[in-house]
Amino acid sequence: MRKLRDLGRLFMYLFIVAAFLTVNFLLFMHIENIRFAALITGANAVAMTLLLWFIDNHRRKKMIDEPVKKIQDGIDRVTAGDLTSRIDKKGVGNAYEYGSIIDGINKMTEELGSVETLRTDFISNVSHEMKTPISVLQNYATLLQSAGLEDNMRIEYAKKISAETHRLSALITNILKLNKLENQQIFPEKTRFDLAEQVCESMLEFEPRWEEKNLEIETDLDDGVFISADREMLGIVWSNLISNAVKFTPDGGKITLSVKKLGGSAVVSVTDTGCGMDEETIKSIFRKFYQGDTSHATEGNGLGLALVRRIVDIHSGSIDVRSEKNNGSTFAVTLPL
Repeated sequence: MRKLRDLGRLFMYLFIVAAFLTVNFLLFMHIENIRFAALITGANAVAMTLLLWFIDNHRRKKMIDEPVKKIQDGIDRVTAGDLTSRIDKKGVGNAYEYGSIIDGINKMTEELGSVETLRTDFISNVSHEMKTPISVLQNYATLLQSAGLEDNMRIEYAKKISAETHRLSALITNILKLNKLENQQIFPEKTRFDLAEQVCESMLEFEPRWEEKNLEIETDLDDGVFISADREMLGIVWSNLISNAVKFTPDGGKITLSVKKLGGSAVVSVTDTGCGMDEETIKSIFRKFYQGDTSHATEGNGLGLALVRRIVDIHSGSIDVRSEKNNGSTFAVTLPL
């Protein structure tokens, strides 16, 4: 389209110059007085020059100066911190691709606004998540200083402090891991291993917890599902999914683990009979610090599934969630073999 416009302008200039030369040549030929004909030709040249200068100035103002000023004003507003401003395309022609430039700047501003919102939310959530365990630590540390405190209470308070310390440590560790994954500072070190065996090992790590809740564990594992991937990273995925299943499944419930080989992919499913989720929750569970339990009373910091999603993405896989309120959930991870 741009080449056609350039070609059209070329023919327009050619027509103007040809018409000017033709008119002046005819005038020169029909006037007997050569000096007078020369003056007329010179005057015509000056008039044509002024006309073209005026047309070019008007064209430059409308097609270059005004759009550039509008774009510059928009950039200045964004530079000043106004990430809600958008450049209006009205009155801007398609010449020089200004419309595409404005679309690109508006898109960039929109993305910057989203990043700023995420940054603000991140700081707010980190502050909230750190404030809770720190407050608990302060309270129990103060209680430990009480005179005449019985030994059993002192041990109980020390256990609470230890638990909150582990929670705070896990939060910071997960933040650092997620930050490195998102900034591509961690790269998968692929090895070949048995996926079903790794999933079983992850499940056994939670044996004390599912035995305490008297949960039924059912497995459906294909033999020989070998995968080339980062074993340590995928271990984080299975630990988070199984931990959530155990945490949200009530006493006497059931958890089903499945590892299947389907074509060129391996599919790992973790199904529970827990509280389930509604559609709104499903849309948000992979956001950093999101917790379906808005009171934050449930153990966790809302980073586990964000880590899971990022690790699965790094391995060119996908994760599918199927859930129904009060009727359990299924997380299915598909990875290329």
